[in-house]
Amino acid sequence: MSSAAAEHPADPREGIIATGIDPTSWAYAEDYIGADEVVTGARALAADFGVTAIGPGAAAALSLLAATVGAKAVVEVGTGTGVSGLALLRGMRADGTLTTVDLDAENQRLARQTFSDAGIAPNRFRLIAGAALDVVTRLTDGHYDLVFCDADRRENTAYLQEALRLLRPGGIVVFAGILAGARVPDPAHRDPDTTALRDLLRAVREDDDLVSALLPTSDGLLTATKRLS
Repeated sequence: MSSAAAEHPADPREGIIATGIDPTSWAYAEDYIGADEVVTGARALAADFGVTAIGPGAAAALSLLAATVGAKAVVEVGTGTGVSGLALLRGMRADGTLTTVDLDAENQRLARQTFSDAGIAPNRFRLIAGAALDVVTRLTDGHYDLVFCDADRRENTAYLQEALRLLRPGGIVVFAGILAGARVPDPAHRDPDTTALRDLLRAVREDDDLVSALLPTSDGLLTATKRLS
């Protein structure tokens, strides 16, 4: 910290100018739903195994979106340790099934434990280990209510095309981590991951068959729904 910064500490109101909401309110909104022991444990596993779990605000939004569309069939690309999958399952219909895909079989073992600890019946989820684009291309057209993607950012545009094929009219596609720690809004960042995220944002915004919004919760949640014909 420079001596000037020490003499003139940052004005907390600067956060209001930057975000439209003060940091205390932001933190309150992010943690509004809270987390039980199962979710806390899954987040701890994610940290231990170097997996980036979605934030609590994004998890709450996933539960809400799944409940809003009455989701019975959901696809998740990027299982992690089960934080996002559990959020989806808790918003889905009681007879709904989550299909979750991850390249790492160990991640799926941990997610299975998370779902089991949360009391989710085994017939409510299927875990498929493999490359996402190899797996989702074999899933049924127009069968799914929601597709959630939190995997290789450079493949997001390809995931989008598959999601549009998989979703029924009125279904929702969601992408996590879209702001990439504030890199996406900053034109100075031109690395491949950030560029791929900008390409995805542009593709969603310019698709006339989609109604979309970029939610600033957690690290950014891009959501879009297929228009009803």
